[in-house]
Amino acid sequence: MAGRGEGADFVESLARGLDVLQCFGADRPRMTLSAVAHAAHLARPTARRLLLTLEELGFVRHSRDGLFALTPRVLSLGMAFVASLGVWEVGRPHLERLVAATGESSSMSQLDGSDIVYVARVAVPKLITLRVEIGTRFPAAFTSQGKVLLAALDPAALAETLAQPSRSGLPRFLPRDPASLDAELRAVRARGWALADEELAPGIRSVAAPARDGAGTVRAAMNVTVHAAETSVDKLVGDYLPLLLRGPATCRPTGRCGSRGPTPR
Repeated sequence: MAGRGEGADFVESLARGLDVLQCFGADRPRMTLSAVAHAAHLARPTARRLLLTLEELGFVRHSRDGLFALTPRVLSLGMAFVASLGVWEVGRPHLERLVAATGESSSMSQLDGSDIVYVARVAVPKLITLRVEIGTRFPAAFTSQGKVLLAALDPAALAETLAQPSRSGLPRFLPRDPASLDAELRAVRARGWALADEELAPGIRSVAAPARDGAGTVRAAMNVTVHAAETSVDKLVGDYLPLLLRGPATCRPTGRCGSRGPTPR
């Protein structure tokens, strides 16, 4: 990954340190020095210096068996972003009300390239085929929240966004047919909400609506997710969508949300 920066002010050492942090994940919670060097495409001495620096800063710990792992301090990096937007502070009460009323999980996401990234979530203990938590990424075009966010882009921005490869780590999805996706996004813009019916994975069905700032710009999307075997599309759209649309639909520039969204037609 070294040498990828193009700007005169690009700091390669910082980029390498971030690469090291991103090597760890659910499938690789603890790694050897050699494994980190290989995953980050770094020379072993470089990886060692970066790991020891991160350990001194409190982001990484080194156990006696020679394995490295992230520490909870890494959460501060992501939560700083969430806190700066006020997303969790404002979204949590509505998410909690939705979960209490529906008995289903509810989340808030934003776009990052062609993926959605979960920035707030209140979950119920139900078995689903995909694990979801703060920071989880999914290909936007296959999710209800992603469709809401993609529908808010102008044609040039939409084309540029969809051209970016997903960084979700999921097996590669077949590309959405451009014509059908365009038609679906036009429908989302017109009605103000989106549906995803077992598109991301079998058994997962969800509906989402936008959260806008004071100028009307879509800043995030909120959803209700159900198990397809338990909840029909009619129930999801007829019973749960109105509850979703009663929540915060406008967000001030800080990310703070207020007022109500459209009602389903």
